[in-house]
Amino acid sequence: MPDHAQYTPGPAYEAQIRKDTDRKDNKWTLILVRELRRHTPEKVWQALTDPAHVREWAPFVVDGNLGALGATVKLTWVGAPGAIDTTVTRVEFPRVLEYGDIRWELEAIDEGTRLTLWASIDRRFISMGAAGWHIALDVLDHLLGGTPIGRIVGGEGWQRLNAEYAEQFGIETPKLPPRTGQK
Repeated sequence: MPDHAQYTPGPAYEAQIRKDTDRKDNKWTLILVRELRRHTPEKVWQALTDPAHVREWAPFVVDGNLGALGATVKLTWVGAPGAIDTTVTRVEFPRVLEYGDIRWELEAIDEGTRLTLWASIDRRFISMGAAGWHIALDVLDHLLGGTPIGRIVGGEGWQRLNAEYAEQFGIETPKLPPRTGQK
């Protein structure tokens, strides 16, 4: 079993949020960019699409490969009561992957891959989403580097990042009631 005690997230990265004027719901787009050094776009792509890899780092599990255009997979967010049928709507190996409210862009750079996440999130929870994805991308980097630490959900690091991202976005820090039994 991985040891999460050795992991402490760094400070909030510069992130962006955008309100899509075309949308009638309360969702905004979160944009996070991470440079994954020493990891090729092909290697990162596999971690983004293969269900066994996704299970190790993402805040959800899927029952099928996310790299097949038109595929419908069951996506279950950690802590959610059930799965959501999610269709893969864009696959441009190894540059762009899109499904549900998530788009990944991969760009080869000298030292590896620049990974950009575009995620539509309810405005009330945008800093929470940024904190969660920040940690998930850290876990992904460890997995790709051969030192997997296992999926991490919540915790003190998440709470700190939630507050830091809320400050960065100029919003009040949202609060959730404590959850028990979460893994």
